[in-house]
Amino acid sequence: MNAHRKQLISLAHPVYFSLLASVAAGIINTVWVSRLGGAAVAAVAVATNTENVLLGVALVFASGTTVLVSHARGARDPGAVRAAVRGGWALCAAVTPVVAVGGYLLREPLARLVLGGDGRALSLAVTYFAISLPGIAVFFAQNLVDGILKGTGDTRTPMRLALLANGLILGLDPLLIHAYGVEGAAASTVLCRCAALAVGLRALRRNALLREAAVVLPSEATGAALRRTLTTGLPMSADFTVRQGGALVLVAIVARLGVTAVAGYSIAYKVMYVATMAFYSVRQAAAIHTAHTRGAGGDERGAIGRQAVLVSATVGVLAASLLGLLAPWIMRAFGAGPGVAHEGVLFLRCVGPYLLLMACFIALGGVFDGSGGASLLLRVTVVGTAVQLPLALALSGLGLPGICLALALSMAVQCAALVVWARRHEDARRSFARVA
Repeated sequence: MNAHRKQLISLAHPVYFSLLASVAAGIINTVWVSRLGGAAVAAVAVATNTENVLLGVALVFASGTTVLVSHARGARDPGAVRAAVRGGWALCAAVTPVVAVGGYLLREPLARLVLGGDGRALSLAVTYFAISLPGIAVFFAQNLVDGILKGTGDTRTPMRLALLANGLILGLDPLLIHAYGVEGAAASTVLCRCAALAVGLRALRRNALLREAAVVLPSEATGAALRRTLTTGLPMSADFTVRQGGALVLVAIVARLGVTAVAGYSIAYKVMYVATMAFYSVRQAAAIHTAHTRGAGGDERGAIGRQAVLVSATVGVLAASLLGLLAPWIMRAFGAGPGVAHEGVLFLRCVGPYLLLMACFIALGGVFDGSGGASLLLRVTVVGTAVQLPLALALSGLGLPGICLALALSMAVQCAALVVWARRHEDARRSFARVA
């Protein structure tokens, strides 16, 4: 097996299982909350979606630190490792109070913005936010711990931490939800994350690379390290936020097709997470491996990119085939009625080309993240989203197949843009090498 491919798979599969554990816990959490009624489900859904948006904020310091620590590890520079870790913690410390305190103070306007009115769902959402938004400090710290560990080349410990946190949530949720309702659901999540964070902080102290870095002077001041983390992580965060925003607008476009189409689309899109999380795990692996090899003085971006695309595209082909084949049984497992099931099956059987193109784009994006090209990736994402939404609106007359076509066409534009840029960069590098 190709050495780059073997390294990518080794780094990616723990990331995938940690992402899968989080999604599974979220689904089961919703099952328990559903026993409290529709208003409770709506309240928790709003809070969960808000947390997904705030994950984009966490990516600024978490992903930025991952790339910088990995680069320093490749360069075998303990001082740079320590500076990268300090910069990540400093940025996290600067951002967290603003989000946690500001979110708590604005919890009612935030809930009202999404839910409107003065109904029971609004009241429950405010109650949930009163615990979950201050608890975002734990969520942010946990993401940073994961980011530091991934930068050292350890993706298995973050996987174990995710399994621990979500396993505890699954055990504690029914008890606290039964006793305290929606407040219990929020408290369960925060408490279990606290336990995982404590274990994660201990793992940092036991990490050999970080222990070595702890006894040397940092290569730069904390302020400079903070700015470097911000510069590195901000494009990745913005890329995620643009994609989340585009997905939200796309739901509004699908809503024009009717409630049945929205329901089928929503179920099918959640099922797709099983595949798309694999793409993002390859992206993280590619970013870590690329940063490490560049820190070591090598330029293996082309080889790493080809292997990342190969691995991710293989998963994409397999996922598209299985989703198309098993679509009726999948929709039945979710208890969808005939109309909703028909729409969901139609979407899953038409979405294959988009999944394959997305697999290639997301995987190749990891090479850009790890080599300082995240800002270019962000520009491509913005262009792709700007193409996707008008196309989806124009093609929505074809129903969900039209939506799938719009997704595939916009992703093809993004893939083409990345390939063109990568080839130009490779040609320029070869020309420079010949001159030198």
